[in-house]
Amino acid sequence: MSQILSSIFQSMSIAVFLREDRDNFKLLTKKPSWLNTFCDRNFEAGQTVKLGMLFPFLECFMYEAEDVWESKVNTPHRSGPWIEFTQHGEELPLEATAICQDTHSLLVIQDLGEEYYNEVVRLQSFREKSLNQEELQLEIDNKTQEIRSREEEIAMKLLTAAGHRDHETAAHVRRIGLYAEVMARALKWDDAIAADIRIAAPMHDIGKIGIPDSVLLKPGKLTEEEFEVMKRHAEIGADMLRGTNIPLLKMASEIALCHHERWDGSGYPRGLKGKEIPESARITTIVDVYDALIHKRVYKDASSEQSALKMMEKMVGKHFDPDLFKVFIANLPKMQSIKESVSEPARIPGSLAP
Repeated sequence: MSQILSSIFQSMSIAVFLREDRDNFKLLTKKPSWLNTFCDRNFEAGQTVKLGMLFPFLECFMYEAEDVWESKVNTPHRSGPWIEFTQHGEELPLEATAICQDTHSLLVIQDLGEEYYNEVVRLQSFREKSLNQEELQLEIDNKTQEIRSREEEIAMKLLTAAGHRDHETAAHVRRIGLYAEVMARALKWDDAIAADIRIAAPMHDIGKIGIPDSVLLKPGKLTEEEFEVMKRHAEIGADMLRGTNIPLLKMASEIALCHHERWDGSGYPRGLKGKEIPESARITTIVDVYDALIHKRVYKDASSEQSALKMMEKMVGKHFDPDLFKVFIANLPKMQSIKESVSEPARIPGSLAP
């Protein structure tokens, strides 16, 4: 059996040493050829050598090895690969393992050979591929952001056209998108879809571009017939935005169609109830009402935050989804921050401020 083990150790370029004291180690196996490059060729199995003198790196590893030997734990502790230079200045990749076996303190040293360099090449190749993938992902992220920016710019241009005929401001529609994105992220929506609602929610009233001025710009209360005409903006907006495979516009279409639906089913145009209403539209409804209440318009004064929230609380379960309203309240500080950072600019009446 010992001959078989000796043969195995020889084929694996392994030398096994028995620790006699802190500095001296006895070679238990047949001396592998690589060991000749570090010590006297006359040194053979059964003889003692000071390994720290042969392998300077081991002076560091010995502190860890001592802990293993003193603990008497039969668990191998590896040094990890290191490079030693032979007497002829050649590199040799080695690895040491400290282990206790039947109360004996053993140190195993192995020449890792070409496999070490092959592994280095494989790791370097993997690292380069990983870096290339990271660079590719960064490029994709940058391009995605560019596309998002273009989409947002296009959406704002569309809203500018509608805003020339309505009383809404650019700041208002921007806030609607930012509020909605906060809600979506709080609900753990996917990042891409949460970014979609930031652009889609501001387009909720785009259908007003198809409402006659006599109704859209009427200063007083609408008649029943005029209100029916006004209600058509939901379907007009949905028709303008549908018929595409672009997820962003699909969401914008459903928001435009359903943002006047109510949780209790009393809304329009379809009288949808509860979760029949798309979540994107239920979110937009809440943030649109909030922003409209707390900001001054040509036809009304701004309500205080406290007053606005009291009015909104009365709408929960009727107009608003109760669960989504809780999410809104939980994220109110973020909404207030958006309100402060995206303020109303000075504007010319009848135009959408930039």
